Order: sequence, then C-alpha cells, then structure tokens
Amino acid sequence: MHYRTLGRTGLRVSVVGVGTWQFGGEWGRDFTQPEVDAILGAAQDCGINFIDTAECYGDHLSERFIGHAIAGQRDRWIVATKFGHHFHKSFDRSMHFDPADVVRQLDASLAALRTDHVDLLQCHSAKDHEFDTDGLWAALQREQQKGKVRHLGISISPQTNLHQTERATNVGAGTIQVIYNRLQLEAEAAVLPACRRDNLGVLARVPLASGFLSGKYRPGATFAATDVREALMKDKREAWLAEAARVAATEVPAGVPMAQWALAWCLKNPAVTAVIPGCKSSEQVRANAAAAALDIGQAAHPQAA
Repeated sequence: MHYRTLGRTGLRVSVVGVGTWQFGGEWGRDFTQPEVDAILGAAQDCGINFIDTAECYGDHLSERFIGHAIAGQRDRWIVATKFGHHFHKSFDRSMHFDPADVVRQLDASLAALRTDHVDLLQCHSAKDHEFDTDGLWAALQREQQKGKVRHLGISISPQTNLHQTERATNVGAGTIQVIYNRLQLEAEAAVLPACRRDNLGVLARVPLASGFLSGKYRPGATFAATDVREALMKDKREAWLAEAARVAATEVPAGVPMAQWALAWCLKNPAVTAVIPGCKSSEQVRANAAAAALDIGQAAHPQAA
C-alpha cells in the first residue's frame, strides 16, 4: 500500500480507501455485521487506513456497522463521514443544512461510529444555497474546537461545482470529494486544477463508475430492482456499458484486471489523493488494494505527465 498526504489536512491516507455506501442496503443486497467485520479486517490487512461513510447510507446504518467493526481499533483508522441528508427509505432522502440540525446529525454519527470524533466531516452534495446557509460553517468550526471533528471537507455535486471548491479554504475545508473515473471526466476541466492550486486533498468517489468499470458487466446487463444502478441509472446504463467495453478492449493492458486498472488510472492524476471504491466482499477489497502497486504507465493518463 502507498500513502499520500490529504491536502492541507496533513492526514496520511492510503491511496485506496473503502467506500461504504453499499453497507446501507441500496446496492442490491443487505449486509451483516460479520460480513462488514471481514471486509474491514481484510482492508486493514492490506494496509488500507481510510474509511468513507455518510449519515444517509441507511439511517446511520453504514456507520453503525463500521463502529462495531473498528471498536477497540479506532486509532488505526482515518474515518470520514458526511452531513446534510436524512435517510427515509431506499432512494428517498431529504436535505437538511440548518446548523442545529447538522450538529444533531454529527452527534448521531458519532454515536453510530462509537467514537468521540471523526477525522473528516464532509458537506454532502449540498446545493450552493444550502452550502452557503448562514451560520453553517461557523457551527462546524465550533464542533472542531470541541474536538468532535478534526478536519472539514466538501463532497461536491455536480462534479463541476467550482462555487464550493473555490470557497473551501474560506470555510475551513481542506478536502474535496468528487465523482471521477474513466467514464466521468468532468472534474478534470476546472475542479481538479483548483484543488491542486489550493492544496485541497481530493477523494475520487465512484472510481469504478458504479461498477461499470469493474469488468464484470457486458452490454445488455441488467440489475436487481433494489440496486441503485437499476433504480437511478437506468437511462445511462447501455451507453456506459458500451463505453466500458470499448475502454476494456482498447486501453486496458492484457492480463490486467479492469477494476485495478481503473483505480490506478484515477491515481495517476496528480490531483487525486485517494480513491474510495465500494466493495461487497473481502476478495473485492483485496483486489482494490492491489491497484496501489499497479503501474499502468504515464501514457495511460494524459494529465499525469
């Protein structure tokens, strides 16, 4: 495993982390605590030290799984979570950025995670007017001063959101989380250069394009009705499957697993600190971790030269 400094936070994070949306039950299956324990145990064995979760991956469900799994080992992990959403049921959330509500969300996250602090607390896909809510960032900085939060970050949406990226330093945030993968390149135009300029750590979320870059699916594939890829991504499914097949045939070297190549491709961009792929098994987390040592060559990423 390799480690990089997460921008101005100074945190040393593994270049491959663990994304945990799947633990909330919206990716076609429910998880048990032993399964989560095994996944995070395998991650730790591989040298992974970074976990990314959120308040609305289930109603703090992902956080509860994680809290149980890392109990007694909290100091070995850098834990990031988010604020801004209330989970109601699968694919049904409401947005809440009132400062008092956000503090309640944080306290609920701390209880679920069984910890007295999070290493990184991120604003979660806020619209710009929500991001600019009066008193929001002052309230978050007070939680920092109490020791409940070590660092603040922003998980932007859409991936072209310069309004929030360029205000990160002003509000005390040191990281940007953004969708970035071989099929979704929008962040390259302005967001990633701004992050480099301002020394903001970059967490590339959805680095496998929601599994379309895993190498497991071919054009014509469908997903379970309870899978987010069927519920929310049906309109783009065929185009992504076709493009992923083209990438596999023309860009991925023979003998290299496509998922590992896709993660390594993201990490070749000098703006990216770490990738945070989801995983459904210990085998997947081990395969993801192996991408840290994969050298796909400078020519494989035009911005890496």
